[in-house]
Amino acid sequence: MADDLQDILIDRDRIAARVRELAAEIERDLPPASGGEASVELAFLPVMTGAMIFVADLIRCLPRRLRIHPITASSYPGKAVRSVGTVTVSGVPEDLSGRDVLLVDDILDSGRTLSVLQEAILAQGPRSLRTCVLLRKNVTRAAEARCDYVGFDIPAEFVVGYGLDHDGLHRNLPDIGILRTDAR
Repeated sequence: MADDLQDILIDRDRIAARVRELAAEIERDLPPASGGEASVELAFLPVMTGAMIFVADLIRCLPRRLRIHPITASSYPGKAVRSVGTVTVSGVPEDLSGRDVLLVDDILDSGRTLSVLQEAILAQGPRSLRTCVLLRKNVTRAAEARCDYVGFDIPAEFVVGYGLDHDGLHRNLPDIGILRTDAR
C-alpha cells in the first residue's frame, strides 16, 4: 500500500510533534479553567472518517474535560479525487447553545465542507466556535471557511495516510503522502 505513494509529504514524527503543538495552542486559547484545573468542558466535533486518527492523537494531548460528538460530512464520493461541490452532513448535535465548540477536520480544500458545518454550528448559538484542520491545501477556495488552527499547509496534491483515504484505502498509513496518479 505504501507503494501507491509518489512521495512522503509529512512523516509520522513531524505529525506527532505538530499535534502536540496544536493541542498546546488550543488549550492556551480556551477560556480559563477555574481552580487551576482544566474544567471548562469542550464540545469536540470531529469530522469522520478522515479526521479519526488525528482526533485520537489530539484529544490525548488536551488536559481538559470534553465530550466528543462525531459528525460526518462528505464531498468526495467513491473514487473521486476532487470535491463534487455537494456536501452531505449528518450528526451535528443540537445542544450547542452557550457551549465552547472545537470543530476538527482532516483537510481544508475547497472550503465547502467546513463552511457548511460552521454555519450549522453557529446557527445554534455556541459561546465560541474554533476550527482546527490537520492540512490546508494551497488552492483557491470555493467557499470561505475560517480555520483557527492549521497543522500543515500543503501543495495542491491528492494526499493519503494518517486517516486520509482514496476510496476507503490508505487511512492506516502512518505518514501523509502524495498518491501516485496511476494508483487513483
